Amino acid sequence: MSDEWRVEVTVGDESGQVSMGEVLTAADLDSEAEERLGGEVIVTHDGPHLFLYSASEEGAREAERVAAGLIAENGLDGTTLVTRWHPDEQTWKDAAVPLPSTPEEREAEQERLEEAESIELATEGTYDWELRIELPGHAETVEFARTLRSEGLPVIRRWRYLRVGALTEQDARELAGRIRAEAPEGAVIRLDANLDFPSGALTNWLESRFQP
Repeated sequence: MSDEWRVEVTVGDESGQVSMGEVLTAADLDSEAEERLGGEVIVTHDGPHLFLYSASEEGAREAERVAAGLIAENGLDGTTLVTRWHPDEQTWKDAAVPLPSTPEEREAEQERLEEAESIELATEGTYDWELRIELPGHAETVEFARTLRSEGLPVIRRWRYLRVGALTEQDARELAGRIRAEAPEGAVIRLDANLDFPSGALTNWLESRFQP
């Protein structure tokens, strides 16, 4: 079961001249909430949003009560929502939405994650995960890059290193197992979260520019 809960607090709207970030800072809601809730809840602040993280639903509900009280005390117009982390879909959802309890439900969440990641990839041109493969020598690197590309994988080659993009952590781990079985002896494979792995035309452009 998931043990990650979050209260999302949104104050006002962005139609006025003063930003909601300035309103929150002036009211010092994040500091007040943290003081009242103690060390069990982590409080962060991002623009018009306040996030209160808890390891339990009970803690999150108490955090929501504190946040609502602070909003009222400071005369602010705000809303609160208790959300829960769904690890299969890797997103926060309303606490009223239950976690998947069957293999079919988990698979459906994973499919929604992959669909969202595919849209992000098409829009931003990046993969969120990558495998970094260090090969024993340049010749092995060139040959293994050719093998992986023939399998339809997005590969960037840099001397004795290969980078292979993946949409999700699960995809990356499954791909790592597959590549370990195919890689030449002595290859070192590392899985990393990644925010700047290029794809599509940009990958092709990089390859054309950096061929040795």
